[in-house]
Amino acid sequence: MTGGSLGLRSGSYGSLQPQLQNGVAVFPTQLPPILVRKTSRMSLSGSREKERILPRIFKFAGRRKVGMLLLLVASAAVLSFVSVVSKGLAFLLCFHPVYIFWSCITSLILISFVSISDEDASARPESHMGFTDHVWKFVNPVRPSRNDFSPPFIPAKETMVDSNSNTNHESATTHNVTQLSVPILPPMPHPCESFSLPPPPADKKRTGPRPCPVCYVPVEQAVLLMPPSPSASPFLKNLSYFSEDNLIASESNGGSVFGGYPSLLQRNESFNIKESMMVHCGFAKGKKPGQETGFDINETDLLEMEECHDVVVASAIFGKYDVMQQPKNISEYAKRDACFYMFVDEETELYIKNSSGWVDTKRVGLWRVVVVRNLPYVDARRNGKVPKLLLHRLFPNARFSLWIDGKLELVVDPYQVLERFLWRKNSTFAISKHYRRFDVFVEAEANKAAGKYDNASIDYQIEFYKKEGLTPYSLSKLPITSDVPEGCVIIKEHIPITNLFTCLWFNEVDRFTSRDQISFSTVRDRIMSQVNWTINMFMDCERRNFVVQEYHRDLLEQRKALASLIYPPPPVVTNESPGESLPGTAPQRLARGAPSKKLPGKISMRRGRDKRSGSRRHHPRAAAGRDNSSI
Repeated sequence: MTGGSLGLRSGSYGSLQPQLQNGVAVFPTQLPPILVRKTSRMSLSGSREKERILPRIFKFAGRRKVGMLLLLVASAAVLSFVSVVSKGLAFLLCFHPVYIFWSCITSLILISFVSISDEDASARPESHMGFTDHVWKFVNPVRPSRNDFSPPFIPAKETMVDSNSNTNHESATTHNVTQLSVPILPPMPHPCESFSLPPPPADKKRTGPRPCPVCYVPVEQAVLLMPPSPSASPFLKNLSYFSEDNLIASESNGGSVFGGYPSLLQRNESFNIKESMMVHCGFAKGKKPGQETGFDINETDLLEMEECHDVVVASAIFGKYDVMQQPKNISEYAKRDACFYMFVDEETELYIKNSSGWVDTKRVGLWRVVVVRNLPYVDARRNGKVPKLLLHRLFPNARFSLWIDGKLELVVDPYQVLERFLWRKNSTFAISKHYRRFDVFVEAEANKAAGKYDNASIDYQIEFYKKEGLTPYSLSKLPITSDVPEGCVIIKEHIPITNLFTCLWFNEVDRFTSRDQISFSTVRDRIMSQVNWTINMFMDCERRNFVVQEYHRDLLEQRKALASLIYPPPPVVTNESPGESLPGTAPQRLARGAPSKKLPGKISMRRGRDKRSGSRRHHPRAAAGRDNSSI
């Protein structure tokens, strides 16, 4: 698939696209025909003389004026001829039949020539035909590139034609060129324009989160809808980052060496949006991100990461916390042009080699695996926030990024996801909101109840934000519908304002707790209060449509162990009869009338309802039914 081929077809709709010819939209079925006329046989000098004189005449006078001039000249010539022949009786012979007949024939020929010329001039958008060659100079239209392609459902810009430029317009410096804009057909509606979210199923037993339908355009059309140039960054135009070689640990300021220990004064100054800013954004020590910064990456991997120019899909697994999930339903275009990167630590790399048998772990399925050494934090979850929030620093040349947590499986093409949640909404940052909670205070209590982090640290962060003006969510914040995101997926365009947002968000995670849901709304609201910028917070059920959430590796192993206890493996089948079994076994003891003893560690498989006492126990049909179901 190439950009040229994509520019001739409108996705799966099959409508022909207008081609641009000299700034005018022309459909392929409306291109002017190529007309070829025979050249007149004349001498070389005569043709050159005509080429010099006649174009000058047509340059300063229109075709109608030249036609009338030739008519007068022909009439004068006939009159002179008749006057000479008639020897002075010209006035009397003006009404001679021969003179009248010749004048009419000459007038009809010249008028027809002028009308045909005018019709030919109006039938083509532009003509560079000379008077002597009688050949149309036809220039093949240039195919629009992928960036210049206008989708069928995007209204094309109208070609403005000057009302003063017509066939009678005379110019002393340029040729008289008439351009007529070919009428452009009405744009086709967006295929998802009439899509509406169906009501949730009336299943009262399922009240938890679930996926909902999402309308995506075909991959080919989504690729064409990628903006040809970066979106405008409101107010902030230039963003740079602090880098210090000799950092002095100052734990009183909070944070870490990796984050640069920004002071509270520097933190407050970073929220003052200016046209040009320098802020802390991780990687505070070292030559460049990934080199002696505390999140060290091999030089070869860094060079490959710099080659990603369009779309990056990234994830991370640290501390062998998750099982690597392979993306599904990915188009060949995305496999070729998009970058898929998985960041792991050395512990996770060793686990992948031992569990999967991979010798070379640089490429595992679709993922390009990058091993990170010298991690800046002890907490594996906090280490995961580095690639999650600072992808623009690891991929400096990428335009768009799609971050998914290591426990998620991507099941929709990344170009379709970007078109649905960024390009279609004219947004530069998108994240799903929590399916149940929308208030930061409620989220903090839920984190404490679930033991997600130290309770005292969560309380300290909430009290700090309350002093800065944090209040519970209310309807006065509309159109903002939630203060709590489901931060496992981030869809972002890399422009200065979005890079600033993720930098300041990371600084809060570095200073306070690693629970990024608590600090999200504080950073968002302080930026939105100064610049005209918004975040697309879509529904969580839409997120669950393009990613499938798996359990963490430790939970999967616990469930597997629990399942082995509840459902033990079947006994080994042998050819020995029960009577031939070893002495002291259960069949022999039962035959001798000895009571059976339960083996240690054996779990009874009888359900609770089978242990209940009741009249059904003595009913023969009920007993038979229970026995059949147990079998």
